[in-house]
Amino acid sequence: MPAKGLRPSGGYRQLRSFQVTTIIYDATVAFCERFVDRRSRTVDQMVQAARSGRQNIAEGSRASATSSQTELRLVNVARASLDELLLDYEDHLRQRGLPLWSKDDPVALAVRAVSRSASPGAAAYAPWLSHSEAAVVANAIICLIHQANYLLDQQVAALERDFVHEGGYSEKLAAARLAERRKQDRTDRTDPTDLTDCKQLPLPACPLCGKPMARRTVRQGPRAGAQFLGCTGYPDCKGTRELT
Repeated sequence: MPAKGLRPSGGYRQLRSFQVTTIIYDATVAFCERFVDRRSRTVDQMVQAARSGRQNIAEGSRASATSSQTELRLVNVARASLDELLLDYEDHLRQRGLPLWSKDDPVALAVRAVSRSASPGAAAYAPWLSHSEAAVVANAIICLIHQANYLLDQQVAALERDFVHEGGYSEKLAAARLAERRKQDRTDRTDPTDLTDCKQLPLPACPLCGKPMARRTVRQGPRAGAQFLGCTGYPDCKGTRELT
């Protein structure tokens, strides 16, 4: 059970976005081993981008209990990492004169059809991800990246709504702290509407209207900080007495 005041956190393994980005990460590692020169810097860039997409979803989920803002930021980082990876795959195809599937390509439609089933695992995409041709594998991963980006866009929209309406623990704590400060300001004895000292007898009545008086503190000027008695009927009555 989460602590009182905390939103449930974790559970990222059940997120469809995490499941898809895990397939993308594993497929990218395999793709680079099979089709990219290991001495190329592109290998590290692609693997790190794929890993970042996956890891930031997990980190954001873990942070969800304490800060909606942190979760939102990390999910956006995951989205940006996948955009970077998408460009790497498109570059790979373009620079080698390989075809990029259109969204209406029959094979692309077949890959997307798998994604519409209930949480398919990597094995469901094996016909494409294990294909001998780099173009087929790259295009299949591109389809998965588009799917992951769609899921993350939905996730970001939901997180933005939650952040505005609820926030996480740190945001709620900040709001509670602000509310407490406002409460203290309202009960500050320098506040002319404060009646708390009316119960601390004996205090004299106002010499002008006869209402109870309360302790007050001079806010500014040469006597700032000094205390005096002020009428509780202020500002309608401005009667004062010196403290003796």
